[in-house]
Amino acid sequence: MTEIDLTHGDDLEFSEWNLVPELHKNIMDLGYKNPTPIQEQAIPVVLKGQDLAGLAQTGTGKTAAFLLPLIDRVLRSQTPSDDEITAQRKFPDWKSNNFILVLLPTRELAEQVYENFGLFTKGMNLHSISVYGGVGYDKQKSGLRNGVQFIFATPGRLLDLYKEHLIDLRLVRAIVFDEADRMFDMGFKDDMKFILQRVPRERQFLVFSATLNLDVLSTAYQFGANPVEINISRDKATADNVKDFLYHVGDGEKPQMLLSLLKKKNPKQAIIFTNFKNNVERVAQFLSENQLPAIAISSLMTQTQRTRVLEQFKAVNEKNILVATDIAARGLDIQGVDLVVNYELPMDCETYVHRIGRTGRANAEGTALNLCSDRDLDSLNRIQDFLKRKIEQDYLETTELVTDYVAFSDRDRNRPHGSDRPKGGKDFRGGKRPERGPRHGGKQGQPRGDRNERGERPQRQDNRPERNNEQNRNGVVAHQGNKPQQHGKSHHQNKPQQKQNNPRYKNGKPNYSKGPKSYEKKSGPRADVVKAGGLKQKVVGFFKKLFT
Repeated sequence: MTEIDLTHGDDLEFSEWNLVPELHKNIMDLGYKNPTPIQEQAIPVVLKGQDLAGLAQTGTGKTAAFLLPLIDRVLRSQTPSDDEITAQRKFPDWKSNNFILVLLPTRELAEQVYENFGLFTKGMNLHSISVYGGVGYDKQKSGLRNGVQFIFATPGRLLDLYKEHLIDLRLVRAIVFDEADRMFDMGFKDDMKFILQRVPRERQFLVFSATLNLDVLSTAYQFGANPVEINISRDKATADNVKDFLYHVGDGEKPQMLLSLLKKKNPKQAIIFTNFKNNVERVAQFLSENQLPAIAISSLMTQTQRTRVLEQFKAVNEKNILVATDIAARGLDIQGVDLVVNYELPMDCETYVHRIGRTGRANAEGTALNLCSDRDLDSLNRIQDFLKRKIEQDYLETTELVTDYVAFSDRDRNRPHGSDRPKGGKDFRGGKRPERGPRHGGKQGQPRGDRNERGERPQRQDNRPERNNEQNRNGVVAHQGNKPQQHGKSHHQNKPQQKQNNPRYKNGKPNYSKGPKSYEKKSGPRADVVKAGGLKQKVVGFFKKLFT
């Protein structure tokens, strides 16, 4: 395998492909000296317009392997020229509204590839846009209306814009699936098929990943692709410059071991991966409370928050520890990460490869540490079978363990096997339910006693006087003798008396003939209201004529 070299130099090997001069100059300015193995084998194939399936270890420059040749082809397609190289490389019948579609599994990866494109095309007449969810539509819609040659998108937001007729998939001239296996794992398989059904069969098909499964390739063949297969990492799934170690610990000992390892290794930049998104904040808080400032990123955060966290982590400051879920395991290119810690081993073998691939990038040395409890043993066996080797075991001396530290909070602790719901049913705080005290406001531990001792209302005595509404006004007792009068009965007995002098009632029944007219001779507010409105009188009169 050719040594990876991205250091500055003058003898640029990229010159042998005769790329467009502006593109060649930008590559030189970025300091690329020699192409990486995946670039060396993939770029000539893409320049010829052939389909390609590229498999290479993470951190080996797969993004440039498809961006550079596609940029060269588009530039030559836009510029009329009769030279032989342009005639061979340009897209036939390229139109001003054609574009290249690059699909990616995460928002962060889409934004990163978009930024790399901007570096490669500095000063050129090429336009691009990144399309992903979690942000507003207005800016993306405006960019699409202005016209672009490259679209970097996640499948969900792309289909939203397609259904609003803002993107015409019939205009795609080349389609790229970056980290395609991850898109399948995230449930985008049906979306990918939906897109491929609407993209012309004459397009160029490219797929790149660090781990490529047969399901991805079968889908490619299903939709007419005939890719040239390039496998740089056939013998080794992980890079030689990344050393991974295993630490067997109890599940409750992981916080102490994590803190001890970080203080011993003292990394320049470190990423700690956990399987559970609800664990991210807890681990970051635990480290921060123990004088190791850490920041967290997960899918529970908005896209603006996630972007801000990544900017803080990439910058040179004291926040050099990032706690993340697998949202940060794919594609993120952060050159300074020299340590990765798996707080839990991932369930998926390919995810392990991508996690530890966040360190040791661009031929730098990297270290990956794995904390393995009894809950992680099944994952460990699968990972070692996939790697076809045993992960080297390591340990810490007793004197190296940190003993004086702020304890790890067990609040909101996740259950194993991917469940994000905390224990304890509805009591999401994780603590015990408070014991139910005595009824009717009694204090905890106080004997119940009888009803009078608990302050409850005593039972009513038979000789207790009771009043109805009319007699209450006059202060007269409502009953004679010892037998009390029922409250409900006295209430109903008052109604006939109230109706006797009411002109709207006749023999205890409503008298509709009198209606509001009976109030006209009366003085006071009621008369004014009836005279002023008159609507009810008209409605009653209308129905009387209608039914008589």
